[in-house]
Amino acid sequence: MSPLNSTSFINATIVRPEFFFISGFAGISHANYYYVFLCFVYALSLLGNAFVMFVIYTDHRLHSPKYIVVFNLAVSDLCGSTAVVPQMIDTLLFKSHLISYEACLTNSFFVFAFITMQSFTLTVLSYDRFVAICLPLRYNEIVTSKSVLVITAIIWMFSGFANLLSVIFISRISFCKSIVVNSYFCDLGPIQLLACNDNTPSAVINWTHPVILLWFPVLFITGTYICIARALFKISEASERLKAMKTCTSHLILVGVFYFPICVTFAMGSRINQNARIINTSLGTVLPPMLNPIIYSLKTEEFTESIKKLYRRNKICFVVRNK
Repeated sequence: MSPLNSTSFINATIVRPEFFFISGFAGISHANYYYVFLCFVYALSLLGNAFVMFVIYTDHRLHSPKYIVVFNLAVSDLCGSTAVVPQMIDTLLFKSHLISYEACLTNSFFVFAFITMQSFTLTVLSYDRFVAICLPLRYNEIVTSKSVLVITAIIWMFSGFANLLSVIFISRISFCKSIVVNSYFCDLGPIQLLACNDNTPSAVINWTHPVILLWFPVLFITGTYICIARALFKISEASERLKAMKTCTSHLILVGVFYFPICVTFAMGSRINQNARIINTSLGTVLPPMLNPIIYSLKTEEFTESIKKLYRRNKICFVVRNK
């Protein structure tokens, strides 16, 4: 059977393939070692984010607006990694490069929906730090559990709707020539380049999505930290200034690790080499979910104290049971 067949989606002019071919790396020998590395990183991210969620859930002192957002970040990290890595392992490591049309679009939706959630969650965390440092007396009034839950629900719905819209426009594209997707998953950018009909709506979506879902959060986070820096310079005591700065370091590290490789990829566009694009996007997708739990465990005092409390409690229970 031919890999391309004409099916009527709304009319008979749309040509949809039965499957896509995910190419992976081009001309790199022993690429399997890199895929195994990503699989190892995925396993660590699963354990780390599950641990963060467990600690926040069990310690009532962490049931605060900030840690509601951190919990949401752990959920989106865990789900985002799960949307990417298992499918990638099946497709590339086990040489099953073909993926059905429907499965490809479904995979694209979930991957980009969770990436969007990670981006917006980091934006909400920057807002939290902005209010805490620039408006400390009004923090408990502005940043409440209710307001954070409402914001979280809104960004989940927006992420789902925005990426569903993108997938719907992709489904209106005809694929009459190549079915080879030059990526390590069903990346909407390379898929959109395969179009052989008028794909203007999809191209517009492909251009506006990075602006709305990536560059706007980056600009917002930059603006909040400019305001935070100005507020810090107004603090006369160096010790108080340093204490305030420490509350931002973990978030700044997360922002740098998440946005840098993705921003480089989008900024270079079609000029970036296929292999460099795959490395940048895969590391930007898989490394932050692994590093986020480590950074919060080591850099956040409240979280460290909760881990110590959990360890002491489990140690006491173990001793009591063995008496």
